[in-house]
Amino acid sequence: MPLSRRQMFLRRRVAVVAALVVAVGGIGYLAGTGLAPVPAAAVELVQPAALTQPAAELDWPDTGAGAIGAVGYPDLLGDAGEQESMPIASITKMVTALVLLEEKPLTGDESGPDITFTEADVDIYYDVIAEDGSVAPVSDGLVLNQREAFEAMLLPSANNYSISLAIWAYGSVEAYLTAADSWLAENGLTDTAVADTSGLSPASVSSPSDLVTIGKLALANPVLASIVAMQTSDLPGIGTVVNTNKLIGTHGVTGLKTGTTDEAGACLLYSAEFAVGDETVTLVGVMLGGDTHTELNESIVDLLDSVEPGFREVTLADKGAAYASYDTQWGQTSRAVAAESASAVVWSDTPITAVSTARPVTLGEAGEKAGAVDFQVGDTTVSVPLVLERELTDPGPGWRFTHPGALAAG
Repeated sequence: MPLSRRQMFLRRRVAVVAALVVAVGGIGYLAGTGLAPVPAAAVELVQPAALTQPAAELDWPDTGAGAIGAVGYPDLLGDAGEQESMPIASITKMVTALVLLEEKPLTGDESGPDITFTEADVDIYYDVIAEDGSVAPVSDGLVLNQREAFEAMLLPSANNYSISLAIWAYGSVEAYLTAADSWLAENGLTDTAVADTSGLSPASVSSPSDLVTIGKLALANPVLASIVAMQTSDLPGIGTVVNTNKLIGTHGVTGLKTGTTDEAGACLLYSAEFAVGDETVTLVGVMLGGDTHTELNESIVDLLDSVEPGFREVTLADKGAAYASYDTQWGQTSRAVAAESASAVVWSDTPITAVSTARPVTLGEAGEKAGAVDFQVGDTTVSVPLVLERELTDPGPGWRFTHPGALAAG
């Protein structure tokens, strides 16, 4: 039986509605799959192996006591012999110089104020000679600037200038000693005590560890560092004074101070420099209780020769080395690679470990930061950024429309 006009209208209306529903559903599907965020790429990390270096073997002498460290390295590199407080002879003058500069600071190339020496300083000169101490000439009316007076005290190790300068700065030796006690306490130098300005007294004592710290403090002061590195100096009214440290200018030695008394033996607080890769390593060491300065110097040279190869420049990361890989569900891959090379100067068998991390990535351009690899070198952390080696792009409509489940899970 033929359909009535009303039936035909209703059937057409249902067909149109059904077509509209299908069309809207299709549009929604296409929009949902086309605009949905894609799942993050699967990431696989590469954890670097720990780096190991052989332990340094230091060539210490059979006699005396010593310690050695390096600027920027908080711990000693090594020590030998007794490590208790003991007489330090004229190394005491390094404490004197540092304490004097607290009261009368010098900076840069400053000469400082003029100091006029008097008959009282001449009397000090003769008193020191009577004690069989080391001296440099002085005369009534002699005028030296502060820097020159420091050179007279430190280079020839003149006891009389250490006393005269302490009185000039603090008014009396007693007042100086009080200030020195405070300075030692403030710097945590608990093994060190000074009973005089020169170290002639056996009660002026320190430990090898404290002396390494004192040497580092001296090198941190540009004025002292430049003075103790001088081999000679021409001083007005005095003439040429010669540094008692005969190692200056040899084997990389740049300072610092000798000392000799019957109680202390031959002593040397020293600094030395050498290059490791692009860096300069500055050593600070001390030897106490040597028989003669000739033998002491020979033993220090042997020690320096054994320390130097213990510092090595270690490659931590090469630029472009991969530490993670990304794989997308639509077949694209990229690696997270080191954005730059990195190295570190390492002492002896200092442990080196590393941990790589990578962030979740969906889409990204080549060179975009993706994570980091952190190297732990002793107490220091060196962080190297990781970047995408290749771009990760959208999979496109073909993959999107055929992988709705992956898009929903992502």
